[in-house]
Amino acid sequence: MPTQESLRDSTRSTAPAPPHRPGLVLAFLCLAGFMTFLDVSVVNVALPTIENELGFSQAALQYVVTTYGMLLGGFLLLTGRLADTFGRRRMLRTGLVLFALASLGAGLAQNAAMLIGARAAQGLGAAFIATAALSLLTGSFAEGPERNKALGAWGALSGVAAVAGVTLGGLLTDGPGWRWVFFINVPIGLLGALVAPLVVAESRSPERRTSFDVAGAVLLTTGLVLLIFSLGQTVDDSDVPMGRVYGGFALSALLLTGFVLVERRARAPLIPLEVFGRKSLRAANVVAVLLLGTCVTLFFFASLFMQQVLDYSPLRTGLAYVPLAVIVAVGAGVASQLVTKVAAKPVLTAGLALTGAGMFLLWRAPSGSDYLTDLLPAFLVAGLGLGLSFVPVQVSAFAGTDEDESGLSAGLINTAQEMGGALGLAVAATYAFRRVAELTTWADGVPARVTQARTEVFHDAFLAGACFAAAGLVLTLVLLPRGKSSASATTSS
Repeated sequence: MPTQESLRDSTRSTAPAPPHRPGLVLAFLCLAGFMTFLDVSVVNVALPTIENELGFSQAALQYVVTTYGMLLGGFLLLTGRLADTFGRRRMLRTGLVLFALASLGAGLAQNAAMLIGARAAQGLGAAFIATAALSLLTGSFAEGPERNKALGAWGALSGVAAVAGVTLGGLLTDGPGWRWVFFINVPIGLLGALVAPLVVAESRSPERRTSFDVAGAVLLTTGLVLLIFSLGQTVDDSDVPMGRVYGGFALSALLLTGFVLVERRARAPLIPLEVFGRKSLRAANVVAVLLLGTCVTLFFFASLFMQQVLDYSPLRTGLAYVPLAVIVAVGAGVASQLVTKVAAKPVLTAGLALTGAGMFLLWRAPSGSDYLTDLLPAFLVAGLGLGLSFVPVQVSAFAGTDEDESGLSAGLINTAQEMGGALGLAVAATYAFRRVAELTTWADGVPARVTQARTEVFHDAFLAGACFAAAGLVLTLVLLPRGKSSASATTSS
């Protein structure tokens, strides 16, 4: 693993290293990360259009989002180790190219299988990008206020990207078409791969690994993908035999158990269990799962609610998120300043409380909701909460991190976020769609009843999101260390 010196001059290339320009380095790496975060949510507004054109069932739409998140989350730790060994900048460039090509495939997809397959490839490319970029960022800034500000910018952009994605998705879907949601990544990814050597220096671990825990990555990803697929099967098709569903859950449990056993015996495990001795890292990763579960649930179901209940166009739906994007940026900016002065715990506590309150307001939104009186207040409250939450989660995850753990810490927090988003959406969708058959029969094709039935489905989803935020709030209060700054909490248990 890299030492502090190796992160400064680990590359022995004949080409001169680019000069260290902190502002440019931060901007470039944040842009790379922004692209991966953006693609978690950018498809949400386009989903009803994709559903009609490619023949998805509504319950199966979640796979367009969860497949990306699962591949991204499942391979983050492995790609982090590959970056430590073969070079973080090299893996960043590899990810940018793969992401661009997969985005091209998604834009050209002619059926559901092609789109889901391309989204999986996008997730794998994003895994290379996210871990390499965040590891390069932490290695470029010394621990303390300098790194906290850099991580604050990263955390802020991760939150803003989630909201900007739905806004951009609406503009593109109503403009050149939903395929441009993916096409737009192609020039950005390829250009980023070309200019990376001019902006960031190469860095790698001085210890060349000879083995990688590929088996662990495959077991983890396969187990979680199967879990999400099995959850979807409970509501996707009433003709699916329950034996297949229960068998899927059982096989998923076996695969995830196998992952734990492999990690205990692997020469180079993806997750050395001793790393969870740090209270701050442990708490941050658990809370990140619930925070992103809330966030992805919000954007997925709010987009459907506005288009399928309130009859908004994709463009109007995207524009409806603009105040939410602004308030997330405001909240993240406030949090970035607060975490350098006070403990991360009260900032995160306030953020999660506001996020849960915003989801509760959406749960109460009627089928004839007015934007200004029903949706906007909920968006502003939830958005401020999300902005306040993303930054302290990132800072807490890196509290007390040595330079030789930067890749692992980056992989862990990104894994928690991406898997949390995918799993949270899968759970919320399973809960929300459980009564679709019953409500469809009750509606009997009557327009007013159909609207009311859809409203009840989406209300259940918002309630699930509120519960995720509430659980995150409780765990923050119980698990996250106290102190002048959680960023310096290194106590283990």
